[in-house]
Parts: sequence; C-alpha cells; structure tokens
Amino acid sequence: MKTAVVIGGGITGLSAMYYLQKLKREKNLPLNLILAEKGGELGGKIATVKRGEYIMETGADSVVARNESILRLLDELKLHEEVVYNATGTSYLYSKNRLVKIPEDTVFGIPTSVQSLFSSPLISFKGKVRALKDLVSKNKEFTKDSSIGLFLESFLGRELVEYQVSPVLSGVYSGKLNELTMATTLPYLLEYKNKYGSIIRGLSENKKKFQSSGSKKFISFKGGLSALIDRLEEALTEAEILKGAAVEKIEKHGGQYTIAFSNRESITADYVILSTPHDAAEKLLRDDRLDPAFAELKNSSLTSIYLGFDIPDSELPADGTGFIVSEGSDLKCNACTWTSRKWSHTSERHQLLLRLFYKSSNPNYAYLNGLDRDGFVEEALNDVKKSLGISAQPAMVEVTRWNNLMPNYSLKHGEAVESLTDSLTEHYPNVLIAGCSYYGVGIAACIANGQKTAEMIAEKI
Repeated sequence: MKTAVVIGGGITGLSAMYYLQKLKREKNLPLNLILAEKGGELGGKIATVKRGEYIMETGADSVVARNESILRLLDELKLHEEVVYNATGTSYLYSKNRLVKIPEDTVFGIPTSVQSLFSSPLISFKGKVRALKDLVSKNKEFTKDSSIGLFLESFLGRELVEYQVSPVLSGVYSGKLNELTMATTLPYLLEYKNKYGSIIRGLSENKKKFQSSGSKKFISFKGGLSALIDRLEEALTEAEILKGAAVEKIEKHGGQYTIAFSNRESITADYVILSTPHDAAEKLLRDDRLDPAFAELKNSSLTSIYLGFDIPDSELPADGTGFIVSEGSDLKCNACTWTSRKWSHTSERHQLLLRLFYKSSNPNYAYLNGLDRDGFVEEALNDVKKSLGISAQPAMVEVTRWNNLMPNYSLKHGEAVESLTDSLTEHYPNVLIAGCSYYGVGIAACIANGQKTAEMIAEKI
C-alpha cells in the first residue's frame, strides 16, 4: 500500500484529493490518501461569510461557467440544483472621474468587431484608426513568452490598450501588462493573430467560446461558493483529512518522504502534492538548489471590503454590475462590484451590497494598508460617494486582507515553473507542486490543475 499526501486544503488540494480518490476506485489502486491543512477549515481563498441578510465571499466570488471540467464536476457532486448565475448587465470603467460603459461586444475590453471599436466613448477617433492596424499587420516577432502588453500595443495601439484593455486585464491578472506573458494570460490571442491575421478578427470568429448561457458567464451557489468546498469534503470518504495540521518540513529518506508536523506525529509518504503558496512550499523543502527558481515566483497583496447599506440597490444604474478604475482617477480603489445586483442571492431584500478591491499594485496601497480599520472604511466610503453619489453610512462592513498571497505572474514565471519542476523531478521524485502559484489563477484553472496532478500520480503507481 502506497501513501499519497496532499498538503494544503484549498480548492487545488481538494480537487487533487477528489480525483485521486476517483482514480483509486476506478483503477483499484493500492493507495492510502491523506490531506493535511494547517487551518481549522478547508477552502483556502474560498470562504463564504454570512452576516444577517448578506452572503459575502472573502476571496473569489464565482466560477467561469463555460468550463466543461467544472460542469462535469458539478454533475458528479450533485450541485447543479444549488447553482446560481450572475445577473446580466453592463460593466463600467471609471475613467476621467466618471462612469463610462465598457463597449459591448468586447473580450477583456478588446473589440471583437470594427463596429465595437468605433462605438467606444473611451478612445479618440485617432486611437480607433490606429487600432485598425491590427487588421493588416502581421506578427513577425511575438511568441507565447512575449509581454502581452507589448503585443497588444503593437497591433491595437497604445491608447486602446491604456484606456480600455489594461484596466480590465490588469484587474483580472493582478499585474502590469508589460510584465505579464502571453502564455500566463491570454495565449489564444497569439493564436488568433497568427491564424486570422488579426486579433479583432480572431475574437470575432471565435465569439461563441466567450458566451455561455447568454450573458450569464459565471457560477456561484445559493449558499455561497463554500458549498463547493463543503461538497468536496463530504465526497472524500476514503481520504483522511487532517485539519489544524501544521507541516514544518519535508525530508527525503530513500524513495519516501517524512512529513513532519509541529503539532502531531510525522507521516511517511510515497507521493506528495504541495498545493500551498510557493513561498510556503519553499520553506517546507528547505533546499538551496530550489531557491533560484522559487525566487522568480512573485506574490502581491489584495484588500477587499464589503459595504452593506439600508437602501435598495435600485439606486445604482439600472443595467450595471460594477466598474473597474482607470489609472489616474480620483478613486483609491481598483474596482467595485455591485454584488447585490450581480448576485441576487447575496442580499435577501435586495438591499445595496458593494464590494471594493484595493490591490498592492495601486500607488495608494501603502497608505491604505497603514490605516486602522475605521480609517480604511472611511476611504472606501469616499470612493463610493465619488463614484456612485451614495453618502449613506453602511449597516454592515466586512474587510478581508490577503497579504502577499495573490500570485503575480511575471515574464519569467513560466521559465521558473519549468526549472522548478525539473529540479523536483531530479532531487525529489514523486513530489509535485500544484496550485495558482504556478499553473493559473481562477477556480476553474485550479480544479483542472488538481485533476491533472492526480492523474500524474496515478500513472506512477
């Protein structure tokens, strides 16, 4: 009997354990399964908080609906009856101190047609004409390892990228576009450019891929995203789950590994999945040979705040679900989701519930991070007043800080992950890294990575 240990009980670790258990049953594998989580609860950055009539997510707030692997998993977990979709609506940019609709028929702010390009109120006529260069220019130099910012600017022009695309993409990937690669963001744009000769034309030809249930592109659950975590935990009937189990180090002994805890007896494992943040994995392995690759992996920070008001959310623009903030505005936040509008299940009486995001890439972050809770809430309320004209005091406040826990993919990210994987194969065979520190942000990417990692271990047995 072999033992596989997953360290880290976030969505990647839970998914890896779920698929290991599934493969164990299907292939009759002689496998003992253990999951170790240092916290008292599973879920990692997925955690639902219920306060009065409000349902709030302290981390991610949804799952991409069009992902087929997600839909299969929901079927297996019998979660479809709990599914809720986002309300359809317009996303706004807060640009030049006013709310402006992001043009329809765009993907991450990138036009999918000439009509969409010329309908934008964010771009000058000159900027729109410049973007037409994409229809006639050829890609001769850009690869998957190139900066996505430089790629987009080269074909669509600086103005379109700076004022319409960058705020959206930077909001999703938590970094400056010139420091993010095609491979770690939107690699299909490179494929479209090479195949169709145009980014715009390529998006137009593949428009159906970006549509799901009409405009309903995201999934949550009636009781919040933690329903997914709870159902995965319930499904792990053949795995031992250790909560509050703080791993101190991992040591190799022959062909096996000793996993030492600070608060319980050690475990001997044949296979180890490290689904922790990369800096935690580095500390557990304590090997100078791995440090150069680990050093290239970067994190950033994020603070979010929910504000619940005793006023109806009908006070917001009727067709909107939130806004993203352009650089140089008079707001300190990076984005604001109109949660009660976007997710009707989050506010029982449809009272206004807002969520504001503040990222460490924001020049105001150091100042905001130094404030006490009351000072931070005051700044958030100032942002609400400037952007939405709402000056009421909140009936409920929920602040969450993710300090140095948000993956930030740099230009060297892919190279670093490849180097780290090669070093682990050489020095720590059967120890695998998994999770958003390495293989993609978003719940769907984490689940897919967990499944792939489980399959890699099953192939070794």
